Amino acid sequence: MKKLTALSAILCTLVFSACNADAAKTAKATEPTTEEQKTAYSLGLLISRSLKNFELKPDELALVQKGIADGLGETKPTIKAEDYLPKIQALQQERMAAAATAFLDKAAKEPGATKTASGIIIKHTVVGTGAQPVPSDEVKVHYEGRLVDGTVFDSSKSHGDEPISFRLDGVIPCWTEGVQTMKVGGKAQLTCPSNLAYGPSGNGSIPPNSTLVFDVELLNINKPDAKADAKPAAPSK
Repeated sequence: MKKLTALSAILCTLVFSACNADAAKTAKATEPTTEEQKTAYSLGLLISRSLKNFELKPDELALVQKGIADGLGETKPTIKAEDYLPKIQALQQERMAAAATAFLDKAAKEPGATKTASGIIIKHTVVGTGAQPVPSDEVKVHYEGRLVDGTVFDSSKSHGDEPISFRLDGVIPCWTEGVQTMKVGGKAQLTCPSNLAYGPSGNGSIPPNSTLVFDVELLNINKPDAKADAKPAAPSK
């Protein structure tokens, strides 16, 4: 239901002109210059990110705009929108799944990329020469995590540019498996299917069912009996 509430806000913004028919005839969007204009423009940018999950075609977007315009205007809607809530949710899930599959297929075809049996795409950008970790090891890494649209949701830079340490068996499955293929001194890009990341629950700024991309640099390995410094949390389970 939270998704649908957000969607309503998105669509209302897209057809804001429908709230005032007279204004719609005269108002034209311009490059924002004042703080008020920049605020309104930023609101539109932020809201539009959620709409991307639907991968709407031009004709579909036009119908979405018409639906909001009819709902806010004097035109009586011809259908009851609440009856279509399950289909709206199904459409979102279907489009997100198709986009994720296309993204993973493209990543797997990049030069140097390999796909594991579980579905992780691993691309070693710098091959390390040191030791290779096992699940019970604590590893020290630099990393950056991104959504498929390039939005950075976390990185070691956000923790004061300090590397983080964590047990390899205490993080998301994509990391547990992917980092094991690295050697100390190496760098790799891990493309994680949603079922090996945060799945349908999501996590904070990570939407549900998100394919994730991580750039990881393996700096060191601490064996279980080694004394470890406390560090910020890694992408946890």
